[in-house]
Amino acid sequence: MFLDNQHQVLAFEPLFQGTVDQTSVYPRVVVQRALALNASALILAHQHPSGNTEPSAADRAITERLKSALATVDVRVLDHFIVGKGSPYSFAEAGLL
Repeated sequence: MFLDNQHQVLAFEPLFQGTVDQTSVYPRVVVQRALALNASALILAHQHPSGNTEPSAADRAITERLKSALATVDVRVLDHFIVGKGSPYSFAEAGLL
């Protein structure tokens, strides 16, 4: 979800699709889209088909890579949600952002 400087939604766009056990996420594509929309902030989300919402090491790593890449162009990552069975996992709520 791409947000303006007052955190109003500019766009909600799926950028990547994966298989049942992996997805390739390219920070360059996310940065390009954020700049094209003139976004000031993002909320990221993805689904775990297994239903387990605990973040994997890969989830943590890509969140940090995206956060770093976006910070270079002054775009903040406000949260990253993992959707599965039950309540979604929030990186911000867990203190990981």
